[in-house]
Amino acid sequence: MVLKALVIYNPHAGHGRAGKLLPIFRDYLQQNAIDAEILLTTHQGHGVELCREADFSGYDVVIASGGDGTVFEVLNGYYENHSQNNSQSKPPFAIVPNGTGNAFSRDMGLAPGDWKKAIDYLLKKHIREIDVARFKTATEQYYYLNIVGFGFVSEVNEASIKYKKLGNAAYILAVFTSLAQLKTYPLTIEMDGHKIQRENVFVEVSNSRYTGTTFLMAPAAELDDGLLDITLLNKISRLKILKVFPSIFKGEHTQFDEIETFQAKKIKITTDKPMKLSPDGELLGETPIEIDCLHKDLKIFWPE
Repeated sequence: MVLKALVIYNPHAGHGRAGKLLPIFRDYLQQNAIDAEILLTTHQGHGVELCREADFSGYDVVIASGGDGTVFEVLNGYYENHSQNNSQSKPPFAIVPNGTGNAFSRDMGLAPGDWKKAIDYLLKKHIREIDVARFKTATEQYYYLNIVGFGFVSEVNEASIKYKKLGNAAYILAVFTSLAQLKTYPLTIEMDGHKIQRENVFVEVSNSRYTGTTFLMAPAAELDDGLLDITLLNKISRLKILKVFPSIFKGEHTQFDEIETFQAKKIKITTDKPMKLSPDGELLGETPIEIDCLHKDLKIFWPE
């Protein structure tokens, strides 16, 4: 039976590798009886526009193919799409990793180059219901599958854009350049009604376990428990953060006294001054922020 798919495809993902791969990608879909309409993104935010304005009628799946930024855009367009009467009648979502960083795909057992493996999963038509995180600022609302953070993590993300041509090394270099200007920020965070105040270096609110493909930021996170995992790095010396940083690769950072972890359904965070937010590797919005978990709100193609 033919599977009808709407594909939002970022040809610039993976430093342009996705564009070179496109003819092979098309052929592989056809070989596997997937009738796909492929829409190519051309600029930042285009994934949101294409998915929001699409008519979902007649499609069996909406596919985001690119890196984490592409998935973030297509997911937000998916939630803003009103071509169906209600969210339950929308076709399921799917992710085909094609980028440099595919952090969320790690939870699916997929590496950044596993696009064929992801398409093979589509053919098995196994659907899972997973949580989606929604965050609101004073003026904006977004949805994410992976993580939103601010503080040191946003500073690193902003710095890494300058070194983008270095590929995977860009993030590591950005960490060390940002470390030279390490700051702490007073914040108030309310989690399901429980309020605390901290002198903080960074906050990460995770739906899934990984960030940046290789960092196991929230090792206890589950995608269908109705809870978001909060990681706080509080006041710390530059020397100590150099010890904490490598431990995140294995999820062992939680052993340090400066790290606190919590779980909550609803989170409110305020800071003394507005701070840039970094959802799924993007730079969008600023504090104050409210985040809530939409329990099992998204139907997604998933490995069995």
